[in-house]
Amino acid sequence: MAKVKISAAPSIRRLPSYLHIIRRLQGEGNTFISGTVIAQELNLEPIQVRKDLSITGIIGRPKKGYPIQALIEAIEHFLGWDSPHDAVLVGAGSLGTALLGYGEFRYHGLRIVAAFDKNPQKIGSDIHGVTVFDNVNMEERIRSLEVTTAILTVPSVHAQETAGILVRAGIRGIWNFTNVKLKVPERVVVQKEDLSSGYAMFCVMLHAKKLEEDGRHGAGQD
Repeated sequence: MAKVKISAAPSIRRLPSYLHIIRRLQGEGNTFISGTVIAQELNLEPIQVRKDLSITGIIGRPKKGYPIQALIEAIEHFLGWDSPHDAVLVGAGSLGTALLGYGEFRYHGLRIVAAFDKNPQKIGSDIHGVTVFDNVNMEERIRSLEVTTAILTVPSVHAQETAGILVRAGIRGIWNFTNVKLKVPERVVVQKEDLSSGYAMFCVMLHAKKLEEDGRHGAGQD
């Protein structure tokens, strides 16, 4: 995967949406796609799309756009989705179970090879084909699996303690779904996924749209 600057984060977040559109158009028989088409699909400016795609290293052809297969490969390579890697999931509750059943991960090179939980009713069970192990021997088992990526979905009160165990087990990347800002060594990458922030944005946008519509209706009554 390419070395990434923090300023590129918004562009990186848009790339999966681009990829979804590009794959759909490929399925319809297209071999080239323009940045303008992608921009129209997502209500973006074409110059923004071209800027975003430039971070993958691909260059479009004048009047033709981007060759679709090459563009797919460029985006997947930049995102690291063309190199399959294994991960463990810690916390097989409602959210963890949902993530274990999320089939799209396999298209992004992510394979969850084991899950961990402290609930006796979960331990030893298979959830969507993934075995749930006891948290007690988690450090040793992760070492034996030689996995370096973990998805953290434990209750927030246990997040920091669990992160410490993961680091000792050799985990180098934690996808953090708790609301805790983890304290880990600099060598460990942490991506915090704040679902409440996304929901907050959704609510504000929904409220703004309602006010806009109410304003139109009010104006129509004058």
